[in-house]
Order: sequence, then C-alpha cells, then structure tokens
Amino acid sequence: MERPHTGELVTLRDWVRWGASRFNAAELFFGHGTDNALDEALALVLHALHLEHDLPADFLAGSVTEHEAERIFALLRERVERRIPAAYLIGEARFAGLPFYVDDSVLIPRSPIAELIAERFAPWLDADHVSSILDLCTGSGCIGIACALAFPDALVDLSDISPAALELANRNIERHGLDDRVRALRADVYDGLDGERYDLIVSNPPYVSSAEMATLPAEYRHEPALALEAGADGMDIVARILRGGADLLQPGGIMVVEVGASADLLMARYPDVPFLWLDFERGGDGVFLLTAEQLDEFRDLFEENGA
Repeated sequence: MERPHTGELVTLRDWVRWGASRFNAAELFFGHGTDNALDEALALVLHALHLEHDLPADFLAGSVTEHEAERIFALLRERVERRIPAAYLIGEARFAGLPFYVDDSVLIPRSPIAELIAERFAPWLDADHVSSILDLCTGSGCIGIACALAFPDALVDLSDISPAALELANRNIERHGLDDRVRALRADVYDGLDGERYDLIVSNPPYVSSAEMATLPAEYRHEPALALEAGADGMDIVARILRGGADLLQPGGIMVVEVGASADLLMARYPDVPFLWLDFERGGDGVFLLTAEQLDEFRDLFEENGA
C-alpha cells in the first residue's frame, strides 16, 4: 500500500476517511470490536496519535505532523497488508465497557455474554447469593473479570490451558485491581480445578468446526487456533464442559456457554436436552443456559456423548 504524497492528507479526519477507503478497497473483514471501516480507521488513527475515543469532534479538524502521519500510515498499512485486527495492533480491546490488554495469544473479546453480565444474569441468579464464579477457557480474562466487578462479593477463577493466555489474564487481573478476589488457573476444562464448586460457570470456549475453520476470513488467522477450533463439529470442548458440569455447580447454580453459529450442531448432538437459548438486545446469539439440576438430570447422556 502506497503512502499518499505529503500534503494530500492534512487533518485527522482526512486520515480516517483515507484509511476507511483503503480498508473497503481491500475488502477487509470487520468483526473484532468494530463492524465497519470508518470505526476501524478511527480507532487506529487515534491510537497512533495517543488520543482517546472521547476526543471532542472539533479535534478531528486538527492538523497531523509529518512524524504523526508516518505512525498513522504504518498502522493502516499493517491492517491492510497483513490483515491484523485493529485490537491486536492497538494491544487493547473493550469488553462490557472495560479495557483489557490483548495480544495474539487470546481471542479478541466480543462475546454477547457482556450483556448478561451487565444484568448480573437476572432473572436466573440471585446476585446477592453469588459467592463463586468460574470463567472457563478465559483467554484474556475479560468475562471473569467483568463478572468479578458485577459481583463484588464473589471469588472468581479464570481457567485456561494456555500459559500465554493465563499470563495475559494475570495482567488484566492486576490492571483492574482484583488480585484479592480473582485468580488464574491452568486447567484442561475441569482438570486442574481441584474440586471447586461454583454458583456460576460461564464460558466462551472453542466451538468452530474443522470445515468452518477453513473458510474464516484472514483476520481470524491471527487469533490462536486453540481458542477457535474444536473438532469435526466444533463441539469437542463444549461436550466436555457439559459432561462434568453437574459436579462443579452448586445447587441452584447455572451454566452459561457461548457456541455461536454452532448452536444447531450442539442441538443435533443432544436433541433431548432443553437448552435455554438467550436473547440479546444489542445483537448476538448462540448462548445457552442450563441449571445445575438440568446438568444432573442429563448426566448420563452427557457422559455417553462427551468428547
């Protein structure tokens, strides 16, 4: 991608417009925090200039220096030529209104579960009686940390099999000042959790099928395959989560798991299970809820069909 001649782009607004045009021309995919070229270009321009998103609109008419233009162009070029999502270039993403460090060892936060956290999982949980939460396959730790802030009296475990993800999760725990209530544990699903029991188990696990993995846009190639792909039908990890869930939930507890577009594959594997599919006002689908009692009721079925 060639840089414009000096003087052709003068203001921040010029660079945002030009970047968005280049993004659209390159047919980039947007789905890792923004859903359009203008927002993506704006995020990168502001980051290059060390400016926040609440910048007054009048400042977009401000002039860009030559050195600043070099930084802006370098970021926009990386986005186009290498298809790196903006969140990785910035090193940060927002989830549930909170900032989190991200890098290519974890998925970029984008789960609709954020909306459930804002409602403190009402009406399925009595928030005043939630004392323990498990965020399975935590990645950056965003879901569990957001839960810890929503339930200020709860202890929260963040678990993942990836040491690099856990290192990043620990950085985010420290960032939000939650060292006293939140811990990061290395675990392969439930193996490594030392028999803890929880009022809430929440997870955005790998759920992409092998066939779907091959068709994903190039931007997904920068995310860890370990956090995306889960066998032929994408349900290998979800099946393991279901298989052991009854033993880790307290009576009256709930499990909430995102499976996205793989919802039909999950129901095909477990046609008799009454998954409650949750609705979201701000978009998103493929998130189910089961109670501790339902997990126990279908324990034998989950054992038979577990990966």
